[in-house]
Amino acid sequence: MPKIKNLEKLKHPNSRKTISLARKMLKSEKKNNNKIGTHVKQNLIGEKILWFKERIPKDCIVLDKEQTLKLIETYLARFDDELEQIALKNSIGQRKNRQHASREDIINITKKREVEEFETCGLEMPDLMDPHQMEVLRDWNGELRFLQHFKLKRIARKHLT
Repeated sequence: MPKIKNLEKLKHPNSRKTISLARKMLKSEKKNNNKIGTHVKQNLIGEKILWFKERIPKDCIVLDKEQTLKLIETYLARFDDELEQIALKNSIGQRKNRQHASREDIINITKKREVEEFETCGLEMPDLMDPHQMEVLRDWNGELRFLQHFKLKRIARKHLT
């Protein structure tokens, strides 16, 4: 951010110096917003890859198509228990409104989007049918800075059947 003592002390709001400082401040603000967006995206991808890493069988070198399909279906159904708990909480009691409505809506939107991706263009995930990528996945310790070593591939249902 530019070094500014007092923005109010500047002579005129439309002066060249004021406009230049405003432009620099806006540029640095946009840069920070882009950094935050990148970090959020990396966190989501990291969580997805970590989920797959935790559920891969230990002795398996590569997964075949049926195993990959089962693993993806398990991934798509990962929120089912939580949705059942929310439905159970909503069924108990005299209240008309939903108690955990925002969490339930977020889960339903995420699930719908992921199922639609899997059915159409494919779900972006590490290639579990490639021995080199499986080795990289096994060696990964969960740090986000090593995400660049993964080659993410879009895998759709039509590729696995």
